[in-house]
Amino acid sequence: MSAAAVAAAGGSEPEQGGPGRCRGYRGAMIVAIDGPAGAGKSTVARALAAALGFDYLDSGALYRCVALASLQAPEISPAEHAAALDVSLGERVLLDGRDVTQAIRSPDVSARASVVAADQAVRLALLARQRELLAKGDWVAEGRDIGTVVAPGAELKIFLVASLQERAARRAGELGADPSQVEAEMSVRDARDRERDHSPLQAAPDAVVLDTSGLDVATVTARAVDLVARARGSDRP
Repeated sequence: MSAAAVAAAGGSEPEQGGPGRCRGYRGAMIVAIDGPAGAGKSTVARALAAALGFDYLDSGALYRCVALASLQAPEISPAEHAAALDVSLGERVLLDGRDVTQAIRSPDVSARASVVAADQAVRLALLARQRELLAKGDWVAEGRDIGTVVAPGAELKIFLVASLQERAARRAGELGADPSQVEAEMSVRDARDRERDHSPLQAAPDAVVLDTSGLDVATVTARAVDLVARARGSDRP
């Protein structure tokens, strides 16, 4: 696995009262994990949070809930769904009190999530929700713009990557779908995520890029735990 820092420093400064704590914040930590679909963000983030005893934020579940709601009630705009979102995140995802853990992982919802995520009004509504959650305590937060937009002041930023073929194979295995079809759909989503005007998918200038190709969860998680230890050490007076 490569573990080269894209840059030693840089990135956007947190807005006043907004995203994440500034570097050197004592007593709490945010680990931001970003990357494209199938790179292993959710699996690694969950494992890392468990290993560290941190809370876990799956930002993708928020967008998927908006996508599901918009598919079920298309007469309401995605932005309105996002603003009124009643969701509970944890081992199970509840939307308006209903367990939608499996429903939000369907291909239709995945495709719709990429579309609603390009809506600036949706992103702004969910940005406020995420920042509110991350304001206190220790968090491992994963998504596509955690380190660049949601929490640019995160004490550690990790950007996971893997080959398109491997990412598609992983997702196809999860869904029981045809790998070639998943690869084609994933390629379209990659392009949409990278090219959208608002919060495009990209590594923060000071993120550490980890290539997960050919590696198991335990290996990637161990690398991430080591990066957390180093980040904590660098924050000591």
